[in-house]
Amino acid sequence: MNSTNPLRRPWLAAIAGAAFVALPAGVLYLYVTAPHAEERVAAQPFTSPTSASNAATSNAATTSAAVRYGLPDFTALVDQYGAAVVNISVKGTVKTSARMQMPSIPGFPGFGPDDPTQPFFRGMPGNPHGSTPMRGEGSGFIVGSNGIILTNAHVVANADKVTVKLKDRREFEAKVLGQDEASDVAVVQIDAKDLPTVRFGQPGAVKVGEWVIAIGAPFGFDNSVTAGIVSALGRNLPDDSYVPFIQTDVAVNPGNSGGPLFNLNGEVIGINSQIYSRSGGYEGISFAIPIDVAMNVSRQLQASGHVTRGRLGVGIQDVDQALAQSFGLDAPRGALVSNVESGGPAEAAGLKAGDVILAFGDQQIESAGQLPSIVAAVAPGKEVELKVWRDRSTREISVKVGEAPKDEAVADNAGQPESGRLGLMVRPLSPDEQRQARGGEGLVVEDVDGAAAEAGIRPGDIVLSANGTQTRSVADLRKAVSGSKDHVALLVQRGDARIFVPVELG
Repeated sequence: MNSTNPLRRPWLAAIAGAAFVALPAGVLYLYVTAPHAEERVAAQPFTSPTSASNAATSNAATTSAAVRYGLPDFTALVDQYGAAVVNISVKGTVKTSARMQMPSIPGFPGFGPDDPTQPFFRGMPGNPHGSTPMRGEGSGFIVGSNGIILTNAHVVANADKVTVKLKDRREFEAKVLGQDEASDVAVVQIDAKDLPTVRFGQPGAVKVGEWVIAIGAPFGFDNSVTAGIVSALGRNLPDDSYVPFIQTDVAVNPGNSGGPLFNLNGEVIGINSQIYSRSGGYEGISFAIPIDVAMNVSRQLQASGHVTRGRLGVGIQDVDQALAQSFGLDAPRGALVSNVESGGPAEAAGLKAGDVILAFGDQQIESAGQLPSIVAAVAPGKEVELKVWRDRSTREISVKVGEAPKDEAVADNAGQPESGRLGLMVRPLSPDEQRQARGGEGLVVEDVDGAAAEAGIRPGDIVLSANGTQTRSVADLRKAVSGSKDHVALLVQRGDARIFVPVELG
C-alpha cells in the first residue's frame, strides 16, 4: 500500500463514521469517511468551555499555528519567529592529565600500562597537564534586540570562542555574560542591533497533550523544525533538583540543546536541554527548562554574574501509601522531612524530622521533587509560611529562607571556577547509580582538574572514602581534605574494581 493517508488504509476506510475536531480558532470540522471516499465539511463556529478563556491569548498572539486537514500547520509560526533562532558553535580546549604508570588491575582500565589510550600519551612523561581541542555546536534564541541570547550552559562550557550564526547567514563572535550549571542556562551577547526576538509564554498555562515545536540545529542541520506534544510537567531529574522540566516527545538531538520550545501561539515556553536515551540520540523523551526559570536565571546572570537561590536546610523524601497511613494523611502527598540541618533555616523555624511539608507559601506540594525548585526560586531572607502536617494535624510554621552556597559552576569570561585543593567537582549518587554501585554510597566525579587529575582520577569515578572516612556527602569529602596536610588517599570505584589513589594536595 503506497498511500500514506490513514483514511485510505483498508482497515480504516472500511469503517464508515464521523469524527469531530475542535480547532484553536473555534471552528468545527466534520470528517466523513466511506470505503472509497473522504470529505471535509465545515460546520458552524462554536464556543467550547475553554475557547472563551483562551480567546484573550489567541487574540493577543501575533502569529499562531493554523490548522490544515485536522492537524496544526506551523508554517506561519516558523516564518515569523524562526529568524530569532540561532546556531551556536564553540571552540575550546579540555584539560587532560598525564597517565600515571600505576600497576595494571584487571577490569580497571586507565590506571596502568594496559590502558588502551596509553600510546596516545607517549612522549609526554614530564607534562602533568595537556589539552585537547574541543569543538561543539548547539542552538539558542534571541531575547533582546540588542543581541542578548539564551542557550544552555553545557553548550558554551569550556569555550574559548563562541560564534553565533543567524538565519540570514551573518556570523558574530559572542561574549558569554554568564552561565549557571545548576539550571543549565547561559546568556551570551553579540554586537548587533534591531534583531528579531521571540515572545515568552506562561509555563503555568502549559497543558499536557498540547502541541509544541522545537527549532534548532540537530547534528549541525541549522533551522530544523520538529513537532510533538507535551508529555508531562514538573519532571525532576536526579541531577537537576532546581528545574521542574517540561517533558515532550519532540525530536531533540545533539545540536538542539539551547533552542526554543514554542507553543501553538508562537510563544517560547522552554529551552530544550536534555534527552533520555540509551543510544545518545532521540528516543521519544526530551526535556525543556521552563522559560520562567530560565529568565529568572538570565536576569541574575546579567545583573551580578551569578545566581542566588533560597535554601531550607532539610533532607526530604516522598510520602508513599504506607507512610501516609502511618502519619494519618488522607493521601500520599507532600515532602517528608527526613533530617534537619543543624543551624539551618528549617531548624531555626522549628521544623522537625517527621514533618510533612504540604505547602510552601501559596504553592501546594504534592511530591518531594517539587520542593527544591520552589525554594530555590525564593529570594534569601524572605519569610515564607509553611503548611506542615505534624501529629495528625496541620499547623503553620514561618521560616526565613536562607541562601544556598554559591554554585561554583556559575562563571563568566573572567576565568574558570576554583575547584579546591583536590580539583574535583562531585555530586551524590542518584538512586539508579546507588543500585549499580556496591554499597550504594559515594560521590560521582563530574569534572576533574589539578591534583586529582594528576593522580589519574577521571570523570565518572566514584569516590567512596578519603583517608579511611566514608564520603557520603560533599561535606564529608571537604572535611577529610581539610584535615590533611600534604596527601589524601581516595578509595575510588571505576566499573567493578576499587583502588586507593594517593593524591598530592595542591
